Amino acid sequence: MKYLLITILFIPMISFSQEKEGLVYFKSKDSLVGVKKQSGEIIIPAQFKIYSDLKDGDPVQGETILFDGVKKDEKWVENTWGYVYDRKGNFLYTPFLYDNGPDYFSEGVRRFVKNGKIGFADRNGKIVIEPNHDFATFFIFGYASFCDGCQWKKGEDGYKEVVGGKWGVMNAKGETVQPLARHSGKDLEINGEFYPYPFQYNQKEKDILQFFEKQNKMLSDLYYVNLYNKLSEDQKKLFFEIVEKPKENFPYYQVNTYDYRKIDITLSYQYKFLVSEDGKTYYSLDGEDKKTPFKEWLKNEAKEAKQFQKEHPDNPNKFVN
Repeated sequence: MKYLLITILFIPMISFSQEKEGLVYFKSKDSLVGVKKQSGEIIIPAQFKIYSDLKDGDPVQGETILFDGVKKDEKWVENTWGYVYDRKGNFLYTPFLYDNGPDYFSEGVRRFVKNGKIGFADRNGKIVIEPNHDFATFFIFGYASFCDGCQWKKGEDGYKEVVGGKWGVMNAKGETVQPLARHSGKDLEINGEFYPYPFQYNQKEKDILQFFEKQNKMLSDLYYVNLYNKLSEDQKKLFFEIVEKPKENFPYYQVNTYDYRKIDITLSYQYKFLVSEDGKTYYSLDGEDKKTPFKEWLKNEAKEAKQFQKEHPDNPNKFVN
């Protein structure tokens, strides 16, 4: 059971692809890292200084190759971290620097930097939004904020922050979206303005979401069981949206969970789910790439919730099985 107040964890690229030729990282005598086939053929020469705990012979996970570090004899580019290549050894992009490492994937895409501008790439390394803006947030509930003419400034707490410039909101296609004059309860509030509900579903996708909606009360009770503030039933209601659909090398629907404010509660893989392409098999996505059958996950969550309540009988948000 995870507590509500959480820090975002490092999330590497998820691998759910079909079986393909194995690639492994290797280290040279001077501890530089490259990639080769299991047969020994070098795909990318050893030229990267890696700062993670990567070991010689570790397999390459996912549809792209990530070097979580800096390249030998290459000057560091501001606001970037690491290098991404395809599995044939072709350079793709440099990830945006976030939380002392390469940007995370959020709603199927991660930010990258090219010529000082921010764009977005998917898990296959495909550029889905060209780098057109000076800064952009990661995607939450189908939208990302962006700015042009803004600058980085060191804040009072020592961390860099973005100031000034003209701000806007983009959808998952990279299109600028204007705020609504009137809004409904399904729309999303960003900085005091409302933007249209961004998701559209066919009948199979609606059925997938209905599976979670039928269990909304139970899932919300489980999620908030260890929150020390008393919440109303409306405040505890969760929202489920499909943020990624089956594509090459990813035969799943990914369902993220949001609280009543439309804030993503899944940034550390808590309450993030995968559904098979045929819509019949449900998983909880635990940790980096571990899929747990939904019923097994639910049983474990309930067991932990009951144990928590036993140890904290005064918890204000009760889980009732």
